Amino acid sequence: MSRLLDPRLPTGALADAWRRTKEALPLISPMRKGQIEVLVVGTGLAGASAAATLAEQGYRVKVLSFHDSPRRAHSVAAQGGINAARSVAVDGDSVSRLFADTLKGGDFRAREAGCQRLAEISSGIIDQCVAQGVPFAREYGGSLATRSFGGALVSRTFYARGQTGQQLLYGAYQALMRQVQLARVQLLPRRDVLELITVDGVARGLVTRNLLSGELEVHTARTVLLCTGGYSNVYFLSTNALKSNASAIWRAHRKGALFANPCFTQIHPTCIPSGDAFQSKLTLMSESLRNDGRVWLPQQPGDTRAADAIPEQERDYFLERLYPTYGNMTPRDVASRRARELCNNGRGVGPGGRSVYLDLTDAIQRQGRAAIAERYGNLMTMYERISGEDPYRKPMRIYPAPHYTMGGLWVDYHLMSSIPGLFVLGEANYSEHGANRLGASALMQGLADGYFIAPATVTAWLASTPSAEISSEHPACRDALESTRKRIHALLSSGGHTPVDAFHRELGALMIDRCGISRHAEGLRQGLEQLAALEQRFHAEVRVPADACGPNAELEKALRVSDFFGLAQLMLRDALAREESCGAHFREEHQSADGEAQRDDTNFAHIAAWEHCSDGEPIRHSEPLQFTVLQPSTRSYR
Repeated sequence: MSRLLDPRLPTGALADAWRRTKEALPLISPMRKGQIEVLVVGTGLAGASAAATLAEQGYRVKVLSFHDSPRRAHSVAAQGGINAARSVAVDGDSVSRLFADTLKGGDFRAREAGCQRLAEISSGIIDQCVAQGVPFAREYGGSLATRSFGGALVSRTFYARGQTGQQLLYGAYQALMRQVQLARVQLLPRRDVLELITVDGVARGLVTRNLLSGELEVHTARTVLLCTGGYSNVYFLSTNALKSNASAIWRAHRKGALFANPCFTQIHPTCIPSGDAFQSKLTLMSESLRNDGRVWLPQQPGDTRAADAIPEQERDYFLERLYPTYGNMTPRDVASRRARELCNNGRGVGPGGRSVYLDLTDAIQRQGRAAIAERYGNLMTMYERISGEDPYRKPMRIYPAPHYTMGGLWVDYHLMSSIPGLFVLGEANYSEHGANRLGASALMQGLADGYFIAPATVTAWLASTPSAEISSEHPACRDALESTRKRIHALLSSGGHTPVDAFHRELGALMIDRCGISRHAEGLRQGLEQLAALEQRFHAEVRVPADACGPNAELEKALRVSDFFGLAQLMLRDALAREESCGAHFREEHQSADGEAQRDDTNFAHIAAWEHCSDGEPIRHSEPLQFTVLQPSTRSYR
């Protein structure tokens, strides 16, 4: 293992490792906490929950948000639910079963200790959210209702219709705003993070751009928490919000934070297909719909009949046929690959043959329209508004699309990156999901990191690492500010005539083709060559109008896309170096006879962590993965 990678994993029995670790962490007196400032970036589930909890403990917390309101963070778009190992049914669920499903679902490319901790904490998350008033769905008798998600044979997903992320975020938001009201949290909206400030190798602050005034600002603190989400927008068309970006974690990477497994990106199987070449984003249809919806295609290629004109015996319910145990609830990576393969073989439906059917007809006939509307009403309305078709009468047309990124900044068991003092939470880090995240586990991880883990480990870091306050006039702050000014000046003075979106769209097409649902060595090498040429054109031909003063949406986009180019190159390198198929990373050269992913546990049972080199190619480090409770096995959902 590289000297840079010390995951600080607990020793001893896995079952109570987190409890023992937490009890041994040093503490800080409440009086002392009030003298310490903590900087939190992002107001999604991880950021809002961490900021609220740290402020409740007594710290002075400064929160930076890209949005005009914390409620606009992309966590609000999560639909289906949140997993928890909580005994509310008679299906035999347990902490150990959730642990096993998470580790297996990630194709044994995550740490055992992290998966175990997440499963342990999961029930407490539900208690916390219920206490906040989150309106989870309930059974007739008043108990919390659950439903199933992909990769699990039990019903452990708690939900609030198709708006679970929104309701959970509102719970974290009200906790955050309570601390704002008490003057323990200073909330600064409309700030874009452009640079990380380090002093003697320790994270001590950030350079941001005020998106309303254009002013560059310096913010310093004793420690920095990045809770800025994932990087699916490198593909241009994704289910992420248009302004979701990777700039904060990418700038941290360039400052020395290792980036782990960047090629582990998830393509979600149930999204509304793109309407035309100029569409700017895609819309998710929750995986929860597969509880009641059946996925199918006509048996004959090129069948152009309407769905209701195709008799039952001429339909291929391909997930039920190929995976009889899990059926339509197979994990996302598997379902996406099978759908794409069949569409590529001429079996797809809709414009260009780029869709499969998600059919709720049987469920509506069996349970009634009212029952389906109660569960998925807002999703059905959303689909009809976008597609113009009534999903109660016609099957939905869906197709895989970029959705979530398992890769992210490498963190240890305490959620600290390879830069001391820089903690990374939620989707921004690489932690429990391995090579494929199971549905409804993102919300679980974000809230576990924010409410339960970071408040303990951040305190331990601060208690064991005394340091003096620094001002915005510190040489490290001035250097970071000057380098940011130069980046902005270079973009504004490029003198080109091509808008940023044109380059972003071309970058996205390249990445989905070379590093999407499936990858192969030659395509990845070609992708690196094409990417280098495209980036060169971008810097020579991009047009960024106006100046740095005041609002400038094109400058915002140019800064994001400039960072995406560097990240895209790292994704391609990582995918090329990992000579195996695992989870969502599917190398066509490494598959079984029946087309399933074929791992190489001898050579690749590790986390790849990339170190940035300003004057050369990035360096690949590795952290070996050890399995003591659950041994790696062939991941089969048949």
